Amino acid sequence: MQNLPPLSLYIHIPWCLKKCPYCDFNSHAVKDSLPEKHYIDCLLVDLARDIERYNINRPLQSIFIGGGTPSLFSPESINRLLLSIETQIHFVSDIEITLEANPSTFEFEKFAEFHAIGINRLSIGVQSFDETLLNELGRVHSGKEAIAAAEMAHKVGFENFNLDLMFGLPKSTLTHSEHDIRTAIALQPTHLSFYQLTLEPNTYFYRYPPVLPSDEFIFTIQQHCQHILAKHHYAQYEVSAYSLTGKQCRHNVNYWQFGDYLGIGAGAHGKLSLELPSQIIRTQKPKHPERYEQLNTRDVIETKVEAVDLPLEFLMNHLRLKQGFTTSHYENITGLSAKTLQPALSECVQTGLLIQNENHYVCTKLGWNFLDNVLQKFLP
Repeated sequence: MQNLPPLSLYIHIPWCLKKCPYCDFNSHAVKDSLPEKHYIDCLLVDLARDIERYNINRPLQSIFIGGGTPSLFSPESINRLLLSIETQIHFVSDIEITLEANPSTFEFEKFAEFHAIGINRLSIGVQSFDETLLNELGRVHSGKEAIAAAEMAHKVGFENFNLDLMFGLPKSTLTHSEHDIRTAIALQPTHLSFYQLTLEPNTYFYRYPPVLPSDEFIFTIQQHCQHILAKHHYAQYEVSAYSLTGKQCRHNVNYWQFGDYLGIGAGAHGKLSLELPSQIIRTQKPKHPERYEQLNTRDVIETKVEAVDLPLEFLMNHLRLKQGFTTSHYENITGLSAKTLQPALSECVQTGLLIQNENHYVCTKLGWNFLDNVLQKFLP
């Protein structure tokens, strides 16, 4: 491995007001009070151990605080967390720091404080502005609260924020999705995540599936809304991500470019390239908050990514991006020869799934729509 990739930090805060029936993230409804101080203490110990264990001496390019609903924590707690992290690991001067937030947790003074302590990007979980669809999804906020949250983000000074929207919902129509997209655009976010509802294992919806629109109709909705987004200068740069020029989520782009990230918090995942010995590993912390808070080194699941799996691991991320990848980047990141991608790479070009321009490869429209078919060709 010639050069280590950029480094990010993911922080998982697992509590939320209510567990949504479609959510497969590691989240737990708040029962009593939040153990903010104790959990922040655990996060900082967790980070210190990772830094020592993996000999981390690279600066952080981005931090993403996700959940759950991390905006349930106080600005004072988040401020202590960020200040303490910076004593352990250097921040680049223009670091991107994202906080996930639910519209029902928005209060003017609280979010003004989040902005003041250095949070410079929000990701607001709207999902829909329609009351009927929000009820179907089990959301705890209203459409009016979602609009008010975006307006408040502007007022307190956030120049960069994302709105999450879903399509293909129970009882949804083309009119619903178009209204959601147009309402979101009118709120002037810099970034939109627009993704299809999927029924994930270990969710209420998976056990008791709602009636969803047909695949053909969902694809029609997706294409129609993508046209509206493009018309308003929201460029699709990833399968479900759209942004104004220069406002791509740097943290997630690092994931998709097979960059490195530390993961701290209950159930958090990490991916790291190590110099000595030269290898790529994935890490996972205990999922349940109580087990995590008793964290010791034997509870960390550490898995080496074998060379035979690296082509698929690399492409699963890179081909989500419209910009694709170069074979020179593949060689630099994985330490493998570009020959390890053959003959599958040539086959994808010949069948119209990928376009080749010298050593640069990108998905065609067909390849993007059938990305699973492309990736299957690179299975070990």
